[in-house]
Order: sequence, then structure tokens, then C-alpha cells
Amino acid sequence: MPRIKQLLADGQVVRMFGAGQLFSPKLIEIVGEHGDFDALWLDGEHAGLTMKEIELATMAARAYGMDHFVRLPATDYAAIMRPLEAGAGGVMVSMSRSAAEVEQAVRWAKFWPRGERGMNGGNRDGRFGLTPMSEYVKKANAETFIGIQIETPGAIAAVAEIAAIPDVDLLFVGPADLSQVMGVPGDFENPRCLDTIETIAQACAEAGKPWGIVPRGPEYAARMRAWGCQMFVVGLDIHVFHAGIRSVKERYSAFFPTKG
Repeated sequence: MPRIKQLLADGQVVRMFGAGQLFSPKLIEIVGEHGDFDALWLDGEHAGLTMKEIELATMAARAYGMDHFVRLPATDYAAIMRPLEAGAGGVMVSMSRSAAEVEQAVRWAKFWPRGERGMNGGNRDGRFGLTPMSEYVKKANAETFIGIQIETPGAIAAVAEIAAIPDVDLLFVGPADLSQVMGVPGDFENPRCLDTIETIAQACAEAGKPWGIVPRGPEYAARMRAWGCQMFVVGLDIHVFHAGIRSVKERYSAFFPTKG
């Protein structure tokens, strides 16, 4: 079983590193050398990664035992299928507005009998044609990860229905988009945001589904963990880069006097 699915099934925490804005295979290799990250989040929504970049990213992550998926808007069948054939272990579907849209995304990601994904087998996910077709279909249906972001009014209203959809592996919360939907942009501790997250957590608990989040800090992450959250994107390339620059300036503070 792929690492993400195994950890979730075992009730463990999945530690994610997000890459996209500063994408480079070497960056992923560096993360892999540091160790401890379970999986890689590839941002195909805001960073616009190409299929070639996704291929290189999955190759680099696989070399270090990191699982991976691509976050993307499920605008059409090809948007789901192409990252999977490029080697991504799954997809995180953003901006879904209804249970019907989620069901369609699942069908695009799965082969018969669950879905309607076109059969190829000649790309990276099928070992370039070396995996027998029957084995390829069975393995892909069993192992492909499907996450759904809950970040629109429609998805929030239908969260219990979405959580109950077969083959949805996880629901995911983005606090930034959620705060905007709640009418309090950037106020992540606002009771409206926290109450909605609790509602999502409860829907997941009732459906027996795990959920994840981009935490806003250690204390926030601890609170989410107490509410049952299992997936945490604790490293994002752009934030790690900023933190590194700040660390260097602090280390050589004599060369960077505080501006008064």
C-alpha cells in the first residue's frame, strides 16, 4: 500500500512537504536527504507545474521513499488523468462545489468498475507498458490517492455527503480559503473558521474518513491533531526559503543591522 494510504489507515500522522513555487528536482532531493517527510505535495493549482516537472518530481520523491500527489482543480478529465500517467500517486482536488463534482472527479481517476478513466498503461504509472493491463488496472484502482479540498460554500454545505463518497481517501482544509469563504480573510482563529473546521472533522469522523490541513503554526497544529487531523503540510517551499533567509540574517546579524 502507498505510504499515505498506509499511514492514514494506521491512524498515523502524514507529514507533507509542499513544492511548486520554487520547483526543482534538486529541492525535492534535498528534502529527501533531510528525511522524515512522508510525502510530497505538488501544487498544480497555483504553481502551474508542467507534466514534465511532475514526472521529474515523482522520480525524485520516489528515490527517497516519499509518496506524492498533485493538488489541482478538476476542470476536466485530462486534468486528472495526465498527472496520474506522469507518475503521481494521486490527486488533491481543489475548489469542488458539490458532491456531484467530487463523484465525477473520482470517476475520472478510477478505472472500471468504479470509474471511466481511459486505459493506456504505456506511461510511467504502468511501467511504460511492462505491467500487464489487468494488473495495472487493479493496482491503480487500489493505490491511487484521492483527496478533496473543502473550501467553497457548496463543499462546506455538502461536507457530510462528500465524506461519504466511496474512494474519497481524505478531506482537506485550507485555512486561507476557508477564512475568505467565512467572510474573515486571514483571521484563521475566527470562531466561524474554527466552528467550520470542527464540522468538517465531525463529518469525517462519522464517515470514517481522515482529514488534513495546512497548519498556521505549532499550537494550531496541536489543536487540529486533537480534533483528529492526520495530514499536515508542515513545510512549503516558499515559506522554508523565507525562513532560511531570516535564519542566515540572524546568524550574521552584524552584517544586517536592524533598521530603525
